[in-house]
Amino acid sequence: MAGLAAMAAAVALTALRMPAALALMLAGAACLAWTGSLERAWDPLAALLSAPDLALVPLVLMLGNTAFYAGFATGVHDAAAVALQGRRGGLALAAIGGCAGFAAASGSSLGCAATMSRIALPAMLRAGYDPRLAGASVAMGGTLGALLPPSMLLIVWGLLSGTPVGAMILAGLLPALLSLAGMIATVLWWVWRDPQAAPLPQPQPIPASAVLRAVWPAPVLFAIIVGGIWSGLLTPVAAVTACLALVLALGLVQRRLTPETLWSALRETLRQTAAILLVLVAATLFLAFLERTGIPAAWADWAADMPRLGTLALLALACATLALLAEPVAMLVLLLPFALALAQVWGLDAVWAGVVLVKLVETALVLPPFGLIAVVVATASKTVPPGPVLSGILRFLFADLLVLAAIVLFPALTGWP
Repeated sequence: MAGLAAMAAAVALTALRMPAALALMLAGAACLAWTGSLERAWDPLAALLSAPDLALVPLVLMLGNTAFYAGFATGVHDAAAVALQGRRGGLALAAIGGCAGFAAASGSSLGCAATMSRIALPAMLRAGYDPRLAGASVAMGGTLGALLPPSMLLIVWGLLSGTPVGAMILAGLLPALLSLAGMIATVLWWVWRDPQAAPLPQPQPIPASAVLRAVWPAPVLFAIIVGGIWSGLLTPVAAVTACLALVLALGLVQRRLTPETLWSALRETLRQTAAILLVLVAATLFLAFLERTGIPAAWADWAADMPRLGTLALLALACATLALLAEPVAMLVLLLPFALALAQVWGLDAVWAGVVLVKLVETALVLPPFGLIAVVVATASKTVPPGPVLSGILRFLFADLLVLAAIVLFPALTGWP
């Protein structure tokens, strides 16, 4: 009962707009102190704070902020918009590709959706695109940030679950690429069924060299992270550090970065790092108490006798419910022990459990009628209300659910290296 009360308190405090870190810390620390087991949290807390991969938090955030201010994070969209300008639906495909490029640099789905909605949506609306297609393309593309390396949610999972962070970063790659393929297929099907949803704009002659200059940094950064970690030549920290050094060097040499923009990137990084580190500390306290109550073990015993589809459906329902009340990181923390328990009961590893839960969280964030990412897109763009965005998302959900089913049925998709 104490564990259920702690979870309810954390959810309620988050729903009341208390920061997730403070809500989890109050619930976890208070319950640990009440049960006289506060000392149980010191060992996992010390392990978290001494983990070498903890340095990934500020490094990934600095990489994303620097790449954004230098214009590299959005270069994929600019290049794709030019390369696909003669194809029906090309701007929607460019928006999705731009989200993929931004995600590869920043690892943030909400940040990706907010930024690309200000860049890609106006261009599509000026071209006469259906607002449902325009808004949904950006919203769904934003979810790629949760799986494409370096995903902050997968890094948080690795740090809290004790799973190697390098394995988590690589595990999201194939599911992300499958999700990307599903989004592209949906756009092509949509404009084939309804050509008026995406009128063809007047082509603008732009040299191929200009397209190449705009697009090449994002794939290079992506290759350094994935190739370096997969080959074993670089640790995750070293790979992200190398990418950050490259972005800084290019930005300074090409005069894309100024002292003012560098200070803005550093300031944003410090603020975001402090927020995530507080969440990690609070989550460690909360998870230590939850383990003390035996709730995850009881869930595992119950799930062992239930059909897998039924237990996954319950986990998905919990994600959909929490998406109305909590932020993605808080959702991940609250459901982490239950996803881990399912993996152990089914003889699967924590890497698979992390990818499945992150995919569920991101799907819940776009799920009508209250998808958070759709609200972020509408708020950031100030041109498309949430209604059309959510309506358009419904057409993308079938492909997204197929990807989720593939991950569940074929766990090897998360363990290809």
